[in-house]
Amino acid sequence: MNNELRIMNKIPPTPFAKGGKSPLADRIRPEKLEDFLGQDEIVGQGKMLRQAIKADKLPSLIFWGPPGSGKTTLAHIIARETKAEFLRFSAVTSGLKDLREVIKKARANAIEDKKTILFIDEIHRWNKAQQDALLPHVERGVIILIGATTENPSFEVRGALLSRCRVFVLKQLGQTEIAEIIKRALQDETRGLGELKIKIDDDTINLLASMSNGDARVALNVLEYAATSLQPPPYQGEGVIISVDAIKQAFQKSHLLYDKDGEEHYNIISALHKSLRGSDADAALYWLARMVEAGEDPLYIARRLVRFASEDVGLANSRALEQAVAAYQACHFIGLPECNVILAQIVVYLAKCEKSNELYTAYNQAAADVHEYGNLQVPLHIRNAPTRLMKDLGYGKDYKYSPEYDYKEKQEYLPEKLKKRKYLK
Repeated sequence: MNNELRIMNKIPPTPFAKGGKSPLADRIRPEKLEDFLGQDEIVGQGKMLRQAIKADKLPSLIFWGPPGSGKTTLAHIIARETKAEFLRFSAVTSGLKDLREVIKKARANAIEDKKTILFIDEIHRWNKAQQDALLPHVERGVIILIGATTENPSFEVRGALLSRCRVFVLKQLGQTEIAEIIKRALQDETRGLGELKIKIDDDTINLLASMSNGDARVALNVLEYAATSLQPPPYQGEGVIISVDAIKQAFQKSHLLYDKDGEEHYNIISALHKSLRGSDADAALYWLARMVEAGEDPLYIARRLVRFASEDVGLANSRALEQAVAAYQACHFIGLPECNVILAQIVVYLAKCEKSNELYTAYNQAAADVHEYGNLQVPLHIRNAPTRLMKDLGYGKDYKYSPEYDYKEKQEYLPEKLKKRKYLK
């Protein structure tokens, strides 16, 4: 069986090890609901999930939330508070063979009237076939599933499987909760960093909490790195001083939440589009920076701006499309990081433009008529007549050549059923 698969409720807490056998974020996980921070909406006093955990009567669950919000930690707490056998594996490294082993174990447990809970981390990484293989066993109650995902389960989890689970949304942790988690890690001498006697002031803790973007794992990883790099083992007991500069150095790369293939990608491009539509140049610049600084492809952004130039500016400023196409070409020539100012220029330009969605709505109305009426016949008088037979059939007959009428001729160009239809104001 894959070594990722293990019986969690039979594993004792990982002790603090100077050799660094386990990262701080794993060692310091709370073991009781009372110590679990930041998700009172779903596991606070009197909440349904809390009562289900305490009563050991869990349905199948999906935990959906951003990185570091406590999905795996909550699963660990369930592992310790449930009487069921709790099995875990990662969707990244485990597959159908591992699932068959789990089902075999679960059936053996059922004979002894014992429940089996399967926790699958990053369940969104399981493909359709793997999720389908899981479905009948969840449906029959052979296993109780707990899946964790950072992606919108509506898109990433099969509908049939999703309908048999309760979805709980974990919110991003706030700066206050992250700061409290950091302080607990600093004080805990058994599983945390307490024996290092770290000296760190509240301003530095708050900076670390803020820079972690709601991700407790990031905060703890940076804290541990800063502590151990400033005073490598063996520890002498004098204490470690962690300054603001040390925290900034420990953040070697951006930890911005932005999954290029996930929901946050679409959330942020939507925010940019709507800010532009609302003519808020400052907000548009912010959302642009969120994408660029997180590593988004600048050509993707530029393509969306080209679309915006016609959809939301359109005829109110026909040069907007020219400017957007020029920005796309310039980004293609230069690339990151230099093209960031080019994107900023076109974003501000589009935000400040007068807006008109007349083209967008007009096209949609025309397209709606196409779908409603199907293939309406082209009026005979505006048909082309390249052959004698077509002329004999009346193709092009009575067509008025516009230049001969000083472009003031009166004739119908739409099919009979759409005669005098107006799409433009």
